[in-house]
Amino acid sequence: MVISGCIGPRSDGYTVGGKMTTEEAERYHREQIARLSRTPADLASAFTINYVEEAIGITKAAQSVGLPVVIGFTVETDGCLPAGQPLGEAISAVDQATDSGPAYYMVNCAHPDHFAHTLATDAPWKQRIRAVRANASTKSHAELDEAEELDAGNPGDLAQRLAQLQTLLPQLNILGGCCGTDHRHVAAICRSATLH
Repeated sequence: MVISGCIGPRSDGYTVGGKMTTEEAERYHREQIARLSRTPADLASAFTINYVEEAIGITKAAQSVGLPVVIGFTVETDGCLPAGQPLGEAISAVDQATDSGPAYYMVNCAHPDHFAHTLATDAPWKQRIRAVRANASTKSHAELDEAEELDAGNPGDLAQRLAQLQTLLPQLNILGGCCGTDHRHVAAICRSATLH
């Protein structure tokens, strides 16, 4: 079993506020990542990262202490990070700045409908995505922020959409749920997915 030490963004994962430089992000995240490196954690997983500079800073902080790191980007309904950069460009930029530092990438806190259309390419960055932790809802981050009730979506439909992503992402072998998901979604994902 892999033990992941999970960390989040400095600010709200849905909006880009108080944007840091790469150097500031590295300094900000280094203490927590250094502490994780002294535990039984096998890696650090950064969730809901919404701009490239923070992702690069997290990766460099992990590299400085020798801890493998996963970068989990979130995207809006157009498949771009909240900062406006397309998912593929963000992955490529982090890899270029860190000598392909992350162990792999994840998309989290987004429904598959929000980014599946960006995967119709043979670009190398697709090979770097190994994990998706999807939202149950097809609503945008802004709509979810305004919602007064949890939107659990359709567990069966979500599971089928995640299974379809496996045909587009050849390295995808970690699937799970994020906002609005529960045991029903996880059970449906287990029934629909083929993990390798």
